[in-house]
Amino acid sequence: MIVIQESLCKGCGLCVKNCPTGAIGVTDKIARLLGPACTSCGICMRICPASAILRDDSSPDGAASCRACPVQCAIQPGFEGACRRYTNINGTLVRNRALVTNNDYAGHLYPEVPDRPLITAVGAGTEYPCCKPAPHIVTATIKNIEVVTVVTEAPLSYSGIKVKIDANAHIGVEGARVFRDGAVIGMVDTEEYGAKMLSIGGANILSGKYGFIAARTIVGLANGERVVLQVEKGSKLDIAVGQPPVIDGMTERKMRVGCGSATIGMFAAALSKVVDEAIILDYHVIGLLSEHRAGEEVGMAYSGVIPNGRKSTRGRYFGELGHGWGGTDIACPLEAVKMVDMSLARPGMQILVTETTGQKAGLLEVQPSGVVVEIPLTAEIQAVVDLIAANCEEARVSAIYVGGTGGSARAGVTSYPIKLSQAVHEGEVKLTIGGAPTYVLPGGGINFMVDVEKVVAKAFSWVATPATVAPVEYTMTRDTFEKIGGHTQSIKSLAAIKQDV
Repeated sequence: MIVIQESLCKGCGLCVKNCPTGAIGVTDKIARLLGPACTSCGICMRICPASAILRDDSSPDGAASCRACPVQCAIQPGFEGACRRYTNINGTLVRNRALVTNNDYAGHLYPEVPDRPLITAVGAGTEYPCCKPAPHIVTATIKNIEVVTVVTEAPLSYSGIKVKIDANAHIGVEGARVFRDGAVIGMVDTEEYGAKMLSIGGANILSGKYGFIAARTIVGLANGERVVLQVEKGSKLDIAVGQPPVIDGMTERKMRVGCGSATIGMFAAALSKVVDEAIILDYHVIGLLSEHRAGEEVGMAYSGVIPNGRKSTRGRYFGELGHGWGGTDIACPLEAVKMVDMSLARPGMQILVTETTGQKAGLLEVQPSGVVVEIPLTAEIQAVVDLIAANCEEARVSAIYVGGTGGSARAGVTSYPIKLSQAVHEGEVKLTIGGAPTYVLPGGGINFMVDVEKVVAKAFSWVATPATVAPVEYTMTRDTFEKIGGHTQSIKSLAAIKQDV
């Protein structure tokens, strides 16, 4: 049981905020247990800055000791464990979710080994420790070949999530730490095309003091929940997979159609018909229409306009990261022009300044002195800006769950775990997660990546070890299962499994 030493408690409320079962409250500035929901998972002990919480060896009458992970929650009748997967019903721990036997996302890539598992592992439960066969080992005949699927919900300490955020906005420098509730849970990763990337979790963070916050974040994102994060010296992120990202309170609506140079290349013909020059602002490459090769292709000569950036190659300039237009430090159209060479330019020239998403646009006119002033956009110019915007995808958040299966996730299949690893890499065994296809990274071990939006909904959970819990399925022929030393004594027919669900 958990014991709170009231003389040491500072009433900070961290235990309340992080208790997974809501078993603690603060009254009169002292943390107190509210009732029988406490499972002695130990999170409050680890989070308490005053070391005011202890755990003794006693267990409440009627409490069932969960063996699904090393935490071994003591769950009282009618209550759930810390991972919220099991409930004590009259002394028996019952998985809260029924077994899911199908996932419509799965397809068929190899005729001899179905891409679709016979059942998914969602709701299967966990057999712990590693010496036990997996919860379900199922067989059925597919196209005259006997197929076996082995499933388990595997606690994975070696796990994390890669989050892709479609956004022009600058969120922070690469390598900057990412916080949730003040705890470091990951970092800003290298950017990918048109998107910011976060790397959350991983073995080192999960094994740290605030690993359970990282585990909770990974699972929340993987299950489509909204999560609020803070980038070190950067932006506040309000994100949910499948939804537009909210960055510093502003909702991102469009994903860029390409970098500034690519946007010039795609729309040079349309742009050249309505303006004398165009500057496409982008946090990687700013494009200048008349100097760009695409401008030349549509019959334009260099205008003499010099954009505000560091020249890379012809018609391409490096911008400075910032919170302005196109993710640069340029706050308004006038700042997009460094100078105009009047030996090449002419008074009255019109310069369009816009972003790769077409969400912001302004029109400038060159004066006889060489300065530029902003003038209203015309309808025909706005139509070209709208064309750029119409070719942009809707901005959204997506995520790839990354994990490594070892321990009971392999020993539950076979007495020779290395044979399973080898068979997965050779393609004899198909690994799926919640019924979804995976990419297995080359090299040693079974390290995989899976699109969380293709996994059965709400399939991930976490335990207070801390670790995330992923639904793991291995599908193979019966011959392969026997060859790798599979637990054939535990095989059941698919029909029998479905009858029991």
